[in-house]
Amino acid sequence: MPTRLLPAPSRRRALPVAFPVALALPVAFPVALALLVVLASIGSAPPAVAGVPPGPPPDPRPTAVVALGDSAASGEGAGGYEAGTRGEGGNWCHRSPAAYVHRSALAEVGVNLACSGAGAGHVAFGAAVHHTEGSQARRLVEVARRHRVLAVTLQVGANDEPDLSGVAVACIRAFLDLREPGCRTTLGPGWAGRLAAVEPRIEAAARDVRSAMTEAGYAPADYAFVLLSYAAPGSEAMPVWHGVQGCPYSRPDAGWARTVAFPRLAATIAAVAERVGARFLDLTRLAEGREACTGPLRDEWQRRLTVDPRTLVQGALDTAGRHLFQESFHPTAAAHTAIAGCLREFVGGGAARAACVPGRDGAAHPEVAA
Repeated sequence: MPTRLLPAPSRRRALPVAFPVALALPVAFPVALALLVVLASIGSAPPAVAGVPPGPPPDPRPTAVVALGDSAASGEGAGGYEAGTRGEGGNWCHRSPAAYVHRSALAEVGVNLACSGAGAGHVAFGAAVHHTEGSQARRLVEVARRHRVLAVTLQVGANDEPDLSGVAVACIRAFLDLREPGCRTTLGPGWAGRLAAVEPRIEAAARDVRSAMTEAGYAPADYAFVLLSYAAPGSEAMPVWHGVQGCPYSRPDAGWARTVAFPRLAATIAAVAERVGARFLDLTRLAEGREACTGPLRDEWQRRLTVDPRTLVQGALDTAGRHLFQESFHPTAAAHTAIAGCLREFVGGGAARAACVPGRDGAAHPEVAA
């Protein structure tokens, strides 16, 4: 049998078993390094949810609800007016700490830009000045930049063509002078024309409020925008001696205001709200059963006449008297608390429009029409 020759033993040094891994190290190193980085990050940062990008950092600004408009929003009649709005330097805006914007609890801060006697043009952008103050919409831009605004309210129009103060004077004059026809007779036929004239003014102001919020960086979905109407101050359900109690107007005239003038003004504002994409809260019935001169003074939600009626209709009020008259037939502090509660419920709900109606619990609640 032939002898089989074996190869001579190699003189090479045996390589370690790990040679293939060591030889592959230059290729695997980047993968290993990435694995180490991932492992090191565990515990140092919260895990990301698959497919969900990280959210924006929290907004550090305080939240705010802002009110714009006239005396009904400023808190005229609620008393305790803020320093700087009680006539100092000519500013008679009469902003009250009791105003509904401060009691709504819709945000951390309530900002009141409303001013007693303001018209729609004083809310809108422009150069108009009222009681030393310029455009409310322009000031809203700065407020909305400093705060995270959650809600904006607008209550305006009464001091334009409807001239509710003038209506009150006309009704009082007719009551004092039996030769004068009732204000429902003198003003009623032209009421629709007044509302038609004020409607575009209210709409222009509302659109400028929208523009102000856009300029401040907000989309319409970022905040609630609510237009409010006005609470009817009187009722035909007054006792026969109401004239000497601070309500010197006839019961038929009071009934016309409650059932015709104020509801039609509310319908005008509601139509504007729909066109500008705002929500609408009707306050016409807010003081129902608690109007001026319809019960004990302490229970009423509307102020009675605050000056001598004869001096008023004669135009003989001095400066102090004219500013005192501003408070007449405006919601009381208790009424503003009721408005605040109703507004809070309304904004928290999903309805586009509702009416604030007093409930058996002594508060007012939003009632949505069927």
